[in-house]
Amino acid sequence: MASDTDALQTGAEQIVERFPALDRLGICRAAFIKRIPGIEVTNDKAEVLKRLETAHRAANINLGMRDWPLLTAEQVHGSKIVVVDAPTRNDRHFSGYDGFITNQPRVALGVYVADCCAVYFVDPKIKVAGLVHSGKKGTQSQIAAKAIQALKQHFGSNPSDLVVQLSPCIRPPHYEVDFAAQIREQCRAAGVTQIHDSEVCTACDLKSYYSYRAEKGKTGRMLALLGLL
Repeated sequence: MASDTDALQTGAEQIVERFPALDRLGICRAAFIKRIPGIEVTNDKAEVLKRLETAHRAANINLGMRDWPLLTAEQVHGSKIVVVDAPTRNDRHFSGYDGFITNQPRVALGVYVADCCAVYFVDPKIKVAGLVHSGKKGTQSQIAAKAIQALKQHFGSNPSDLVVQLSPCIRPPHYEVDFAAQIREQCRAAGVTQIHDSEVCTACDLKSYYSYRAEKGKTGRMLALLGLL
């Protein structure tokens, strides 16, 4: 008899959104795990994430990241970024941070969102990557621009070589601020020319996505994943 994990793994493709602009680079695994059918998500955040964990792990396996350590950020709507520049073997959660940059292969960076934008950064020339959580406050504090600067400072990445991808996130008229547009502007101002946006509004499709605003805080979290091969 198949286990619950086996069943979730079999259906993982239906809940995993991929980004062609990142996939065709051939140096990373990038995905956005959408709404998980059948999981109750009206509890507090910690309980919701616990309930979603099995499905998220199944999606990791489906993506070929079974044995990769998963690093997650607390997401405090700030602009602090973890620099992962040494090998790591164990899963780890970073309190007080909203994103990562890394040059390490086979490490899964994870950011949870439920209306905020997950912003993916990949430099195919020198094989470095970053992933940040940027909502209204994070965008105001320029976390995307800070990630670009951190990639340049710590790893020597040229902003013009970066490929940037914006995940689904809430957008007008469902939200009063178009922070996706602001993120794109910040990236262009920092020297990025290859910017891709899903242009999907999470509040417009509650069958596929969680939306903190549309569901009045009683909702789950999508998981953005990025790792270098």
